[in-house]
Amino acid sequence: MNLRSELQKLLNVCFLFASAYMFWQGLAIATNSASPIVVVLSGSMEPAFQRGDILFLWNRNTLNQVGDVVVYEVEGKQIPIVHRVLRQHNNGADKQFLLTKGDNNAGNDISLYANKKIYLNKSKEIVGTVKGYFPQLGYITIWISENKYAKFALLGMLGLSALLGGE
Repeated sequence: MNLRSELQKLLNVCFLFASAYMFWQGLAIATNSASPIVVVLSGSMEPAFQRGDILFLWNRNTLNQVGDVVVYEVEGKQIPIVHRVLRQHNNGADKQFLLTKGDNNAGNDISLYANKKIYLNKSKEIVGTVKGYFPQLGYITIWISENKYAKFALLGMLGLSALLGGE
């Protein structure tokens, strides 16, 4: 093996990661959402969405309607929440506040909101509105994130593939 072929392999791997990153950023710009694709991590939205479903988000709609499924982030929590709009309140032309609830939960989400407020501010806390999904395909992501050995095995396989690959 010569240095030139090793550098070409390294550049191919870099190109792959750069392409994936650019695709993600392009999708984020097109959907106006920092996370245009999310995986359902809990059963709070069953039967509409199951754990492991991949959701596609859109955040270019100006207002959400009661019944829309939205993904929102709460200050101080790392994982976004996927729940349905229970009530909405408009305060002016561009301000909307939402009350959400998981379909499989007994009560609304007020206890989850930061600073114990009653409504979410759409323009600040909503990541996007669910527009489509792939069932169960996200279990791969859940399995990798919950199993530290799976992470190392995947990274090891990717490293071996890059080192031993012919191209």
